[in-house]
Amino acid sequence: MAKYDVLVIGAGPGGYACAIRAAQLGLKAGCVEGRPKLGGTCLNVGCIPSKALLHATAMYHEAESNFRKMGLSTGKLAFDWAKVLSYKDQAIKENTAGIEYLFKKNGVDWIKGWGRLAGPGQVEVDGETHEAGSIVIASGSEPAGLEGIEIDEKSVVTSTGALALKSVPGRLAVIGAGVIGLELGSVFARFGTKVVFLEYLDSIAAGMDREMAVAFQRLLKRQGMEFVLGAEVRSLERSGDGLTAAYRKRGGEDELRETADVVLVATGRRPVTEGLGLEEAGVETDPRGFVVNAAGGRTTAQGIYVIGDATAGPMLAHKAEDEGIAVAETLAGRAGHVNYDVIPSVVYTHPEASWVGRTEEELKSAGAAYKASRFPFKGNGRAKATFASDGMVKILADEKTDRILGCHILGPSAGELIHEIAVAMEFGAAAEDVARTCHAHPTYSEAVREAALACGDGPIHA
Repeated sequence: MAKYDVLVIGAGPGGYACAIRAAQLGLKAGCVEGRPKLGGTCLNVGCIPSKALLHATAMYHEAESNFRKMGLSTGKLAFDWAKVLSYKDQAIKENTAGIEYLFKKNGVDWIKGWGRLAGPGQVEVDGETHEAGSIVIASGSEPAGLEGIEIDEKSVVTSTGALALKSVPGRLAVIGAGVIGLELGSVFARFGTKVVFLEYLDSIAAGMDREMAVAFQRLLKRQGMEFVLGAEVRSLERSGDGLTAAYRKRGGEDELRETADVVLVATGRRPVTEGLGLEEAGVETDPRGFVVNAAGGRTTAQGIYVIGDATAGPMLAHKAEDEGIAVAETLAGRAGHVNYDVIPSVVYTHPEASWVGRTEEELKSAGAAYKASRFPFKGNGRAKATFASDGMVKILADEKTDRILGCHILGPSAGELIHEIAVAMEFGAAAEDVARTCHAHPTYSEAVREAALACGDGPIHA
C-alpha cells in the first residue's frame, strides 16, 4: 500500500496538471490512469489528434485554393489518407510521451490501472489499495451518444471513430453542429467529402454570440458544407449501400431523410463518473452524473475534490487544467484561483472562431447597458495579403465604464488573438486600454485594436 499526499484519478489535462503542480509544491503525488498512454481524451482521441488533422487539411485547402494566386505550382494535388493518419498518430505519441517525461521529472507516480474510491482516503487500483491525504477526481468525459442509435465506430462513429476512419467517406452526415461536429466535419469537407449537419437547435455552435454564429455558418456554407437546423433525428437505418438518418424539422410532422456513407454522432459529452464508488464515499452527483462541487473544487465528501469534465461547467481542457492547478495550490496551503468569467472557447475550423466573456444575447437578457463594436478583417492589411479577410472582431463593453465584457472573433488565428482580450478582462481593462496599446504592423492583432477603437471615437481602417 502506497501513501500519498495527493492522489489524482485520471491523467487528462486537468489530472496531470494537478499532479505535477502538487509535486512541484512539495507534495507526494500520484496519478491513476488506465489508458496505455497519459493525456486522457484530449491527447489521445480529442484535442491533439483533431488539431493535427485540421492542420493537415488546412494546408491541403490552402494549396488547393490559394497557391496559384500567389504564383506557386506544386503539380497535381493529392493526399494519402493513411499517411495523414500516421502523422496524426505521431502527434499523439510525441505529446503523450511528453507528459510521461514530465511525471518522471517532477516525481509524480503513474499508477497504471483504473481507480475507484475504496473508503476514506483510499483508492483501489486493480485490487491494490493506495492511501492519500486528499483525492482528486479528474475522470473526464466521453461521447454522449444518441438514444436509439447504435454506434459501432466504423460507419456510425463518435469523435473517437471519426479520427480513425479507414478511408475518407464520400458523404458524411453529422448529427450536431457544435464544436466537435464542426471541426471534424471541416476536416473531411476539405478532402472532398459532402458534409451535411443535422442540428437540433436553430443555430450552430451553441454558446457562441448569435451574430457571429450566423456569419460563421455562412462562411462554412461557402466551403460546401450544408446545414439543416431545427432537425430532430429520430432513427438511423442501415442498408447495403449506406446509412439513412430519419429526422423531423422541430415542430413539423413530415419525416425527412438524409443518406450518408458515415454518420458522426456529435451530440455532446457526458461525465465519466460511473464505477468510481462515488455514492459509497459520500460524493454527491446530479441527475446527469456530474459531481456536485463547492468552492475550490470540494465535493460533499471530506478530502475529495473534483475538477474538469467530471463536474459542471464548460467541457474544455484548459478549464480542467486551471482547476487542477488551483486545487493543487489549495492543498499546498496556497490560494488557488479560477476566473470562470474569463475562459476562452475556440473552434479550429477555417476560419477559426473564438470567444470569451459575455455574448450580446446574455447582456440583453440581463438588462445590461453595453455597447458593441465591430471591425472586419477586410480592413486588415495582413489579412487581405494572405487571403484571410473573412470574418470580424466584435467587442462588447460596459456603456458607462468601457470595461470589456466580452469579445468574439471570427477570422485568421482567432484562437490566438482572443487571449489579448482574456488578459485584458482578467485585469479589468477597458476597451480604451486595448485601443491605446501599440500593435505591430502588419499583424492580424491590429483588427482587435481597431475593434477596441470602434468602442470609442472609431476605427482608423474602416
